[in-house]
Amino acid sequence: MLKSRWLIGLFALTFLVAACAAPQVDVQSASLEDASQGVEAASIPTNSPPVASAAEAEYECGDPFNGEDTSFDVRHWEKTDFCQHSVEYSEIFSGGPPPDGIPPIDNPTFETIESADNWLRDVEPIVLLALEDDVRAYPLQIMTWHEIVNDTVNDVPVVVTFCPLCNTALVFERFEHDGELLTFGTSGNLRHSDLVMYDRQTQSWWQQFSGEGIVGSFTGTKLTPVPAAIISWGDFKAKYPVGQVLSIDTGISRPYGQNPYVGYDNIDSYPFLFSGEIPDQLRPMDRVVGVVLDSGDAVAFAFTRLNEEVVINDVIGETNIVVFWKAGTASALDTRDISSGADIGATGVYEATLDGEVLTFVDNDDGTFSDENTGSTWDIFGQAIAGALEGQSLRPINHHDTFWFAWAAFVPGDTLQEG
Repeated sequence: MLKSRWLIGLFALTFLVAACAAPQVDVQSASLEDASQGVEAASIPTNSPPVASAAEAEYECGDPFNGEDTSFDVRHWEKTDFCQHSVEYSEIFSGGPPPDGIPPIDNPTFETIESADNWLRDVEPIVLLALEDDVRAYPLQIMTWHEIVNDTVNDVPVVVTFCPLCNTALVFERFEHDGELLTFGTSGNLRHSDLVMYDRQTQSWWQQFSGEGIVGSFTGTKLTPVPAAIISWGDFKAKYPVGQVLSIDTGISRPYGQNPYVGYDNIDSYPFLFSGEIPDQLRPMDRVVGVVLDSGDAVAFAFTRLNEEVVINDVIGETNIVVFWKAGTASALDTRDISSGADIGATGVYEATLDGEVLTFVDNDDGTFSDENTGSTWDIFGQAIAGALEGQSLRPINHHDTFWFAWAAFVPGDTLQEG
């Protein structure tokens, strides 16, 4: 029943975004009747939009699809250079909506803490982005319906992204191409159940999970990640009383605060449009926090372990890290009302070396942490709030709060640290 519940919600979202998209786009989706009867994820690709044969278009390389039908519609992509790609086209599926059928936010406006507190509950998850003194919150009750925000924070052009199907909230720097700043949209396509973005300047396709161009002229190019985290609204407003909050007045009508993917993160559920192999160390929908360093070294920790240990001190390659976990953040993918979602907690990942000294951390049993070196007290934001090191900050490390199936698909290998 739970699988049927989230499928119904997912197809309802598909119909909604299709209805709000440009009228000339013909989007076909599986019926709600099919969903209510328990359509399996593996069968859903057959309900993708009709595709245009490669023979209907001309490419410099001939047929980049090798005579195979695609599970996405090439007719939307006049500028995309399909001759360049780093992944197999058989891995990419239409999720239902056309390009920007899930509408990104291109001109975001922001509210004060006091204003946003009228519609945000303390346990609700938000994406925290802090670039020096410019600190912003992007509530998942908005991001779930838009997935992409093109923004500029502390004079740095960024794209803030959230893929509900993988539960990945990631931020990347945007850059200029031919004198024009890239802006990103939702392609309507998925790979390994993860959002495939596109840039409007070249119509290249980008994998949200990795920030890498996978189709088009930017194939192989990687966006620069910017550390961000999913934390609770209550923790954000207490820490940053003058922070800015993405406004609920987006100019687009959506039932913000409601989760269109009801029950999707149920532990016995299965990811949407995913057909890859999933290592059996964890269940597909188990949550993990994963880190991939520039060196290529990677590690993942299960939320079930974090829930028990609260603090994990580890070494990745030659880098000492600490992972903090704090209770009090609701899942955005559980109940219809996001603020009623199960408490999954929040994580922070940081370099554990400060001024040349490796710090070792312990849990204080009150939502804070202490380093054994000096006895200073630290918060989930990686800042010392009391003790000899008060006012000092740990360097945040870019990380993925995601599902096991997604981490294993994009970061294969023996990366899970089981303690």
